[in-house]
Amino acid sequence: MQVQERLKPSADCLDEAIAASQNHLLGRQFPDGYWWADLESNVTITAEVVLLHKIWGTDANYPLHKVETYLRQHQRDHGGWELYAGDGGNLSVAVEAYMALRLLGVPVSDPALVKAKFFILSRGGITQTRVFTRLHLALVGCYDWRGIPALPPWVMLLPDFAPFNIYELSSWARESTVPLFIVLDRKPVFKTSPQLSLDELYVEGRNQVSFSPKLKGDWTDIFLALDGAFKLAEQFNLVPFREEGLKVAERWMLERQEPTGDWGGIIPPMLNALLMMKTLNYSVNDPTVRRGFEAVARFAVETEDTYWIQPCLLPVWDTALAVRALAESGLERTHPLLVKAGEWLVAQQILDYGDWSVKNPTGQPGGWAFEFINNYYPDVDDTAVVVMALNEVTLPDEKAKDAAIARSIQWVASMQCRPGGWAAFDIDNDQDWLNDHPYGDLKAMIDPNTADVTARVLEMVGRCGVTTGTQSVERALEYLIKEQEPEGCWFGRWGVNYIYGTSGVLAALALIDPKRFATEIQRGAAWLISCQNADGGWGETCKSYDDPSLKGQGPSTPSQTAWALIGLLAAGDAGADHAMTAIEFGIQHLIETQKPDGSWEEPYYTGTGFPGHFYLRYNLYYQHFPLTALARYHKILAQTA
Repeated sequence: MQVQERLKPSADCLDEAIAASQNHLLGRQFPDGYWWADLESNVTITAEVVLLHKIWGTDANYPLHKVETYLRQHQRDHGGWELYAGDGGNLSVAVEAYMALRLLGVPVSDPALVKAKFFILSRGGITQTRVFTRLHLALVGCYDWRGIPALPPWVMLLPDFAPFNIYELSSWARESTVPLFIVLDRKPVFKTSPQLSLDELYVEGRNQVSFSPKLKGDWTDIFLALDGAFKLAEQFNLVPFREEGLKVAERWMLERQEPTGDWGGIIPPMLNALLMMKTLNYSVNDPTVRRGFEAVARFAVETEDTYWIQPCLLPVWDTALAVRALAESGLERTHPLLVKAGEWLVAQQILDYGDWSVKNPTGQPGGWAFEFINNYYPDVDDTAVVVMALNEVTLPDEKAKDAAIARSIQWVASMQCRPGGWAAFDIDNDQDWLNDHPYGDLKAMIDPNTADVTARVLEMVGRCGVTTGTQSVERALEYLIKEQEPEGCWFGRWGVNYIYGTSGVLAALALIDPKRFATEIQRGAAWLISCQNADGGWGETCKSYDDPSLKGQGPSTPSQTAWALIGLLAAGDAGADHAMTAIEFGIQHLIETQKPDGSWEEPYYTGTGFPGHFYLRYNLYYQHFPLTALARYHKILAQTA
């Protein structure tokens, strides 16, 4: 969209906006030096925690009655619940919310459940839900285990060098799936109070459900045939190495529990591990179980009226991005609060070998993770951002900081994938056929290299003057150029969506070699300018993952506006034509939408968990990213004054 002529943002208004944003962010720092805000997702995680406590009989120990209020608040007028704001409602989310309300004692006749029932039936009912929804229902007898794909436990015995083994699964799929080898093998049906029946949510009637495989007429029918064979082998107890595989799965999970009780720093494997132990008849007083429940409770957010569960805690990520924004906006490198944050970040570096080392045996530890504790799963994206944050501060022990950065650079370099890019948690985790397995209906079974993570690494290289090797950088650049879309944009795997990806790549290319990549930069900038909204901001709906024709389209948000500005500012610095008019309009939009306390509001989800299936609302994204954009614009004005 062509933007209208606007006056340049005044210097005074810009300075005031930056100062207010700084004060707001500084006021949210925790005493230990980190930043950390709530991370929101859809209601299924909270619903599954209700189910977990009902299965274990631990529900009286937690304020689960407040979950009812939380779920009612998130129900929409159409009767369903959403993956993200404005999506029209999602069947699987609605079924799990309905299940949780019934477990909390809400009767079928309640008006909210009556509306939900009509929504669910209009979308096809329980049999049309995702695998994990049906799995949770099977645990309490509301769905037949025959409709859940089999996972033969002998897979746990496949060696690391085999063409397929558990390390070919993405880290999140791996740590969530291993405990399910046991659950799906044992197929438990637990009693709950109240005892649950959801027969009213079957369009065809509970007794009329067909479990015959629906063939597609393509190669993926092989999976359906194999699934039938696996289930037949289970029925006649002919599964080879069954008990051996189950014991290895149990041991694998026990070995990966952190001292704090977490598994992988994210809720799904934590819940699945506790389901595994309930299936194996662990006592509720077992130390492993007790630590697990304590970890889940730390993910809870309780208010006066509500209780809900975050999918993850993100202090390292929040802290590194906040430090970058504050430092770039003018705080001194030795500012006490930045120093405190820098020292906290250095202390979080992971020096242990995690799952990444299986496919990367020569790499040395040195990464950072997203969370407070997650020693098995550092990630490349976090590590690159932490390095850039530490590069902005001067610490009392600079030698320790430099050593931490050197270790991290070495680790990141060792994690480069064959196509030339970087993935989040693993190297060469790209067997896409796994997403076609019936169990993988979220299409999130692998962790291939992506443009946004690769761009982050190259931005680190360019901004901090570090090197991962000339050949390594060249391969990464070639990968990014191949990934550019015909329109000029780049896909965003971890943020919504093409605005996020394009911003990151432009920031990287403009730092590495702006003259060589002038054409690609110009095309990326032109695309961003083309999708600027009439109010001067940028926005993109999560639906763009399902419908690429919606690239760059959506209501303006502070975070996505900031991403677009960050990309255009980098492109403008590299000589992109016509960028400054759009930049000035976008900066003015941020200034005008800033609240008196220096913050911004953002009702939309702009973070991506699994494209098309799971989205996130990072509650500091719309604070520090706008500050970063304002700071970089201020810097350009100062240079041209």
